[in-house]
Amino acid sequence: MNGLSSDGIALAGEVASLLKSQADPTFDLLVCPPFTLVSSVADAVQGSGVALGAQDCHTAESGANTGDISAPMLADLGCSYVIVGHSERRADHGESDALIKSKAAAALKAGLIAIICIGETEADRDAGKTFDVVKSQLAGSVPDGSTAANIVVAYEPVWAIGTGRTPSADEVQEVHALMRSELVSSIGQEEAQKCRLLYGGSVKPENAPELMTLPDVDGGLIGGASLKSGDFWAIAQSCL
Repeated sequence: MNGLSSDGIALAGEVASLLKSQADPTFDLLVCPPFTLVSSVADAVQGSGVALGAQDCHTAESGANTGDISAPMLADLGCSYVIVGHSERRADHGESDALIKSKAAAALKAGLIAIICIGETEADRDAGKTFDVVKSQLAGSVPDGSTAANIVVAYEPVWAIGTGRTPSADEVQEVHALMRSELVSSIGQEEAQKCRLLYGGSVKPENAPELMTLPDVDGGLIGGASLKSGDFWAIAQSCL
């Protein structure tokens, strides 16, 4: 929940200019602004190669759901992605795996790629439940019909978001390898191997090079560092 029209459009424009200046980029770049900026940012990044997404969607296509935004509405604005199940939605709004699965299904139906977020709390980790939580959330949040082309899975250890703390590279790889293994049961071996797995949790230019070279980390879900175009771009460069 950051950005008014002037600074939000400026930030998107900076990112778009940086990507346009990159000859044959070997990475994909996506921005997911607040709902109020989606239309303006769509204009700011048009023709740059920067993809556009949103931070959430409703399960229904339309109806009496005041204050909510549907997946078809997002597609209509030019979005190709939508985040569902972000840790802040799970924690602050009490969103369940079942609800997130329904949102992801709605995204797929609207032709959007769903970025499905999962991750354990500090209490879960301290209790040794990281693997159990990751397995449960993954099994409960991935909708039928998912493939490597229409879903992305993001691992967000809740205790590492905005705290400056990050798991070790070995810990991140361990969870990502587990995620890929668990995806086999829902989308099959071949699709699981191709599915993009993102890491999100205090990713910064300083730690991105190590994180982005891990075998089962295919990119990052960037929070605070994305509010500075230089930091965001530096992280993207680590994905070369």
